[in-house]
Amino acid sequence: MTKTIAFVLYPGITVLDLVGPLQVLSAFAEFDPSYRVAVVAQGLSVLGTDTPLKVAPSHTFDQIPEPFALIVPGGGPPAFAALGNEPLLDWVRRAARTAEVVGSVCTGSFILGAAGLLEGRRATSHWGVRRLLAKFGATPVAERWVEDGPVLTAAGVSAGIDMALRLVERLAGEETARSVQLFIEYDPQPPLGPIDWAAADLSSFEPHSKAMLETGLADQPEMLARLMN
Repeated sequence: MTKTIAFVLYPGITVLDLVGPLQVLSAFAEFDPSYRVAVVAQGLSVLGTDTPLKVAPSHTFDQIPEPFALIVPGGGPPAFAALGNEPLLDWVRRAARTAEVVGSVCTGSFILGAAGLLEGRRATSHWGVRRLLAKFGATPVAERWVEDGPVLTAAGVSAGIDMALRLVERLAGEETARSVQLFIEYDPQPPLGPIDWAAADLSSFEPHSKAMLETGLADQPEMLARLMN
């Protein structure tokens, strides 16, 4: 039986949150055709992202009710707005009941939290808002990716690629994961070197995170109060 890895799509996602791990797992599906990838949404309409690029899902939620794995990308204000998207949350909850893997990238972990899937679990998200995962009963962890049972969460944006490679290793072993990494030529060498996390100034990011929450949750005052207090 073909195992479907479903990526969740909603308006305003951060593109790399989706296409980074999607590329990794699409490559994996070429190595192992017992897996396939799909991009699912409530409907089949083309949706905007946080860039000029628009994307379209391959399937509706109804067409893939029980995926083998599901991965939820994040974004800015639209990701927080999605905390009130009941059709999205309902599908995530239902799919998670039978899925062997539940994953997220960046602020997609807040959608998992709103769906009730992070209670008592270690999880991560973008460094600027990671601490707020505690509002959903999670233990925030400052790691590139975090694995807690069936749940895999990745930190900000590009970390989704790392998380997806870890998932390939988990499903098919180190040799296959290394082959996929080589196939996509993932060998990060940023021109400015690695991030100096000791110098990361969370306080300077606070106005941005506050504005992001207020914009995304403008129509959800109870959720805004939950995350801001």
